Amino acid sequence: MGAIPNILSVVTFLPLVGALLILIGRFASKNADGLARWIALGTTLVTLAVSCVLVAQFDPSSAAYQFVERYVWFAGAEYHLGVDGVSILFVLLTAFLMPICIAASWKTIETRVVDYMIAFLVLETLVIGVFTALDLFLFYIFFEGTLVPMFIIIGVWGGANRIYAAYKFFLYTLLGSVLMLLAMLWMANEAGTTSIPELKEYAFGPWAQSILWLAFFASFAVKMPMWPVHTWLPDAHVQAPTAGSVILAGILLKLGGYGFILFNVPMFPDASVLYRPLVFTLSVIAIAYTSLVAFRQTDIKKLIAYSSVAHMGFVTMGIFAGNEQGMQGAIFQMLSHGLISGALFLCVGVVYDRMHTREIAFYGGLTSRMPWYAAIFLMFTMANVGLPGTSGFIGEMLTMTGVYQASTWAAFVAATGVILSAVYALTLYRNVMFGEIINPALATIKDIDLRELAIFVPLIIGTIWLGVQPGLVLDYTAASVDAVVGGWRLATGG
Repeated sequence: MGAIPNILSVVTFLPLVGALLILIGRFASKNADGLARWIALGTTLVTLAVSCVLVAQFDPSSAAYQFVERYVWFAGAEYHLGVDGVSILFVLLTAFLMPICIAASWKTIETRVVDYMIAFLVLETLVIGVFTALDLFLFYIFFEGTLVPMFIIIGVWGGANRIYAAYKFFLYTLLGSVLMLLAMLWMANEAGTTSIPELKEYAFGPWAQSILWLAFFASFAVKMPMWPVHTWLPDAHVQAPTAGSVILAGILLKLGGYGFILFNVPMFPDASVLYRPLVFTLSVIAIAYTSLVAFRQTDIKKLIAYSSVAHMGFVTMGIFAGNEQGMQGAIFQMLSHGLISGALFLCVGVVYDRMHTREIAFYGGLTSRMPWYAAIFLMFTMANVGLPGTSGFIGEMLTMTGVYQASTWAAFVAATGVILSAVYALTLYRNVMFGEIINPALATIKDIDLRELAIFVPLIIGTIWLGVQPGLVLDYTAASVDAVVGGWRLATGG
């Protein structure tokens, strides 16, 4: 297939075109809600197709940014886009999950459908923009812009306590980003450029690195989220609609990890080494502590939310391990978690749509009434635990291999986290799926339908395929990871 001119601009802003069409359809069609659903689904599928073309034309042997678009914008800032072997896979993940979210919302969202679809399409543009931006301020605009549609999605279509959760999500993430903005302004003034590739080559002094590293860390740690700034996530997940939880866990949490890889490690290598014990300490606390907290949860969604915090602990350790295995494992873990956690939240959505409760105690014995659902839930539960043959295993093993080379104690605690994850995940599955149906309300519950099965099939294929063929990811990220880690070692003399 021939090259698409300005393909990064196309894939980034195509969802906005769909949002505009939905807005026009609101006034031009009598069935604006139905039209909005179809336009949103069609737009996200076309965006996925263009993303596949982007990946197919990408040269994974090169660590350089590709498909670069660069134009003068204003006040020294530029419209500067490009992707490397890491960011291109996150673009693909975003484009892959969005049509699944639209399909999952097909019957469950019945109020203000037009606004809901527009919010998701705007969110898709902003998230893809984060992964393609190569200018400091363009990155910041996209990064902060994601707060607005997600705030609206939680605040309008969320649960009973949605306003509290939406404000907590917004204020937590905004507060950390203010420090990042101040750091960006200083960097642009000091280096005389806002180009991210050029800033990676600029040698900031050791004292400046320490301050700048902390400023960026404050923003990305909240976004991940890392312990102890993780408390907004369980509330946001519980109150968000199902598709909102899928995007929140599947994509938005990855913005923090991507930020570490884009800024903290290559731009501030000395500070990354200096603060590595801090990162490892916070990460292992997150893995152990939130796993124990997850075990005591009574709400299925909140349990999975705490599970996400624990899994992000592996990611932060891998990124700052200072070797290829750790960084590769962290990236793989983020991509894998995007599929698995998204699928788990969809599983919760299936029973919530039928019974309108997420309380674990309400359920029990679902296997006899919902065998297909039970099989799918088991598959993703085992993938979340890290069963060999699934993508979850590859990410955890690679990460711990890299971390072990940097710190044996951190790897040891992380390994106990794997055991704890099996405890809470399998306990949840036993309580919900096995035993006799005692609750009479479950006597007539129906198994998943064809629409729901069609939503799960791509996620099942992706989880198993990456578990069996991890090279699909590792081959793409190898050159970029080698450049980041190699530059880190060169700068620090490691």
